[in-house]
Amino acid sequence: MLIKYISLSSLIVLYSLMFIGGYVSAAGLGLTCPDWPLCPSGILPSPEYVIEWIHRLVAAITGALIISTAIICWLTKNSNQKIKITGTLSAIFVLTQITLGAIVIDLKLQALLVAIHLGLGIILFAMVLLTTIMVFRINNIEISN
Repeated sequence: MLIKYISLSSLIVLYSLMFIGGYVSAAGLGLTCPDWPLCPSGILPSPEYVIEWIHRLVAAITGALIISTAIICWLTKNSNQKIKITGTLSAIFVLTQITLGAIVIDLKLQALLVAIHLGLGIILFAMVLLTTIMVFRINNIEISN
């Protein structure tokens, strides 16, 4: 049952992250916080950094949820190979997204990298969606001890 809740939470938070990321990009706020991972004001942002800081905070939460989902996919009894594959690919893609996000900031929003970041985000969403759908289709799964 835990795998259902965490995979669905991952999907919802990831969708929220993509929405926030789209807003950050469309509003031209991608470099309002020019340092990575923290803004110049430290852990808590000053007002001029708050939107980009929220994007990074939600990204960190998303990453933790997706990696947790992948781990639980492997620890779950009766979890089929497809769930393990999509869960693992999701974790790999989210780590790649985090790294790419840092590079995008470091290279001052180079257009090709921003486009790759968006494309990989869509692939990541597809993997998390597939994992969630498959988890909900399997009724008898338990976490092994």
